[in-house]
Amino acid sequence: MSNDEPRPWLRCYRCWSQELEVQVHYEGIHRIDPETGERAEVVDELQEAVVQCLDCMHDQPHLAFVGGRVDRIEDRWERMVAGTPWVASCTVSVDAEDVETCSGPEAGDALSYAAFGEHGTREFFTHVRFHKHEEDTIVVHLLVELYARSAEEAGEVLMEAARGALAITSLAEESRPPAATGGGGGH
Repeated sequence: MSNDEPRPWLRCYRCWSQELEVQVHYEGIHRIDPETGERAEVVDELQEAVVQCLDCMHDQPHLAFVGGRVDRIEDRWERMVAGTPWVASCTVSVDAEDVETCSGPEAGDALSYAAFGEHGTREFFTHVRFHKHEEDTIVVHLLVELYARSAEEAGEVLMEAARGALAITSLAEESRPPAATGGGGGH
């Protein structure tokens, strides 16, 4: 992509703001040259980055920080920027051992992660309505908001993300949040 080509994906998928920032976390282990005191060799390094909207504070899972610049993630950006929100009422049956905790303040995130992995805590807006224990299985009942271009795509995204048996009881298209209707680069 050339530098002067429009980047319709370089915006918040939720409110369409172009006021984004990248938060980069870096950890590294480096050997030191005993003669110069400078870094001699990288033993291990880890870089994590999250792109976030400064206006609505939502993470942008359709964007990644690669090679010093923000770029789109091909299999997500069109669905999240060009799509509309869909709300699903569903259950996911997961192995009880995959649930970190099912009580206390962290329970919602733990159950969402058990049901949908990273999608459940980063890409989808999830609300755990309740859960129930059935022997070695936990059935998590959720309301999930996700972005997709059609009902079929929304169902496929949920199926691919589910970390257990998924049952969708309802799926309805919502309208985009009001800030998104302004066109260009509005907030």
